[in-house]
Amino acid sequence: MIVGVPKEIKSSEFRVGVTPATGARIVNEKHTLIVEKNAGNGIGASDEDYKKIGAQIVENAADVFEKSEMIVKVKEPQEPEWKMLKEGQILFTYLHLAADPNQAKGLMKSKCHAIAYETITDNKGTLPLLAPMSEIAGRLAVFEGAYHSKKTSGGPGALISGVPGVKPSKVVILGGGMVGTNAAHMAAGVGADVTIFDKSIDRLRYLNDIFGNSAKVLYSEKVTLEEQLSDADLVIGAVLIPGASAPKLIEKEFLSKMKKNAVLVDVAIDQGGCFETSRPTTHNDPTYVVDDIIHYCVANMPGSVPKTASNALNNVTGDYIMKLATHGMDALEQDENLAMGLNVSNGIITHDAVKAALG
Repeated sequence: MIVGVPKEIKSSEFRVGVTPATGARIVNEKHTLIVEKNAGNGIGASDEDYKKIGAQIVENAADVFEKSEMIVKVKEPQEPEWKMLKEGQILFTYLHLAADPNQAKGLMKSKCHAIAYETITDNKGTLPLLAPMSEIAGRLAVFEGAYHSKKTSGGPGALISGVPGVKPSKVVILGGGMVGTNAAHMAAGVGADVTIFDKSIDRLRYLNDIFGNSAKVLYSEKVTLEEQLSDADLVIGAVLIPGASAPKLIEKEFLSKMKKNAVLVDVAIDQGGCFETSRPTTHNDPTYVVDDIIHYCVANMPGSVPKTASNALNNVTGDYIMKLATHGMDALEQDENLAMGLNVSNGIITHDAVKAALG
């Protein structure tokens, strides 16, 4: 198979879909790898690095899309990219279609086979290709929240850890999954006052076991949630329903009851966000203010640490890339977990949760 890797064009996105290490696997299995010029620059991988492992370097994205049977990316295709997709071509990347009806229409029109990293499952029912980015985003959420809590960044001027004699910031985390757990580890690690909300009693028991007294775990229901949010300094939205839009846990009317200049970091923004007032932002312009509350809603948080993120992503996508390169769409018949990644095929939305989210 001919596998193509275009350079990412989303704002401030420096990751690459195939690293030289994964590229070497593709070429060693007698597949052809086509990489757009400078695609790996963001992670310090030069065109020469790709040439050494046997990849072909082409001048532009049009060449990649025209010549390739499968396109491997990181972020969802932007409009110029989905217009280059062809009927029968395989697209393997993050899609997050529930929050992006225009992209869904573009993929349907192309009649490609669009397979989303974020809806592939494993035998435990978890999302293995979303996990590494969730780990990174959860950790970054605390860093970004702490940064934007500084007065010089528009925040209240509080140090998240506090100091002897001065209390630390109160951090409330909505969701105790992969993102929330990693955010809690980081926040608790620097000494913040951490509270995690989740609706699963089993998950709350697990979180209680691993955090002990370093974080409080609470069942997510409206009265308790609003009570905790009223004096929170940093709120991290970490709620995910695979393939579907994120639930709006924080309504606009509640912002007026929160501390002035509190910071909201919405990691769920890829799926529409879990705050009613959330809208996607970029690394170049990451925040905005609603009712005196700072909103950080960058839709590709791991893109700011592309070297770590690209390698972590390839660690989990590599085997799936090889299956698809070797067997094409037949790989989905052989692997029911991989089949869960199919979101759009031959002009039809195929994933039930995406269908429901898009109406």
